[in-house]
Amino acid sequence: MAGVPQLVKVTKDNVESACRVSVRPDQEKFSSPVAWSLAEAYAQPEIAWPRLIVEDDEIVGFLMGFFDVVWEPAHPADRRSGLWRLNIAAEHQGRGYGRFAVQAVRDEARRRGHDRVYTTWNPGPDGPERFYLKFGFQLTGETSEDEVVGVHSTH
Repeated sequence: MAGVPQLVKVTKDNVESACRVSVRPDQEKFSSPVAWSLAEAYAQPEIAWPRLIVEDDEIVGFLMGFFDVVWEPAHPADRRSGLWRLNIAAEHQGRGYGRFAVQAVRDEARRRGHDRVYTTWNPGPDGPERFYLKFGFQLTGETSEDEVVGVHSTH
């Protein structure tokens, strides 16, 4: 990384550029496009935390956190927060932006009083599991739809 990455809100001035962030073709099956994530954020603003990852005025990625989600309807007290989406632009991968994104969500969750963050991913050799485990996520043994659930401490 040349400069220092920072998080920026998605605005009317940068939304088109945000929607152009795309992962490598072999990763597309594991990650929703930014436009889809922004539509979900618009529909659920009470839980969604979409942010652009910017360095030296260039958008290098997108993340979306979720906060205070009722994980299981049968257990409304089980509210969770974590990383909902992560899209690092193909040409910017391998430069530490993924680590920055995970840390940013951990920091925001801690700021909001949470001691753990969660994420989900598609298991398998081509999926992002190595990435998440490398950065400290541990499998919970749970699944969410067809994805496994990982948890990471905010401390």
